[in-house]
Amino acid sequence: MSQQDLTADMLTRVRNAVRNQAKSVKCLNNKLNRGVAKVLQDEGYITEFDVIDDGRQGVLRLQLKYGTRGEHLINQIDRVSKPGRRVYMGVGELPRPLQGLGIAIVSTSKGILSDRRCRTENVGGEVVAIVT
Repeated sequence: MSQQDLTADMLTRVRNAVRNQAKSVKCLNNKLNRGVAKVLQDEGYITEFDVIDDGRQGVLRLQLKYGTRGEHLINQIDRVSKPGRRVYMGVGELPRPLQGLGIAIVSTSKGILSDRRCRTENVGGEVVAIVT
């Protein structure tokens, strides 16, 4: 069975793993998923990620991060731009989830960036997901 939206599958796996308080989660590897994982690591939602070679495209393993008392750092993670409806925004239109406490993950011409970094580099693009 082939997957149509690998990024939505990754976000769902992360959402379910956080709900079950798992230490790590494995997802399919592709360029967009690696970029999303890099942004989650840079913003402090996961501790690290690595690519495991399985002889095909590889598997992406994310090490999830929790608070000092075990509270969830990722409360909600939603896919915005979908294969059937792409959502593009300029730098002035980018959302500020929870007035800046959350992040929006944006695919730009400079790579996959968070909304904060998009504002500093003055670029817009396709809004992939919102993490709160």
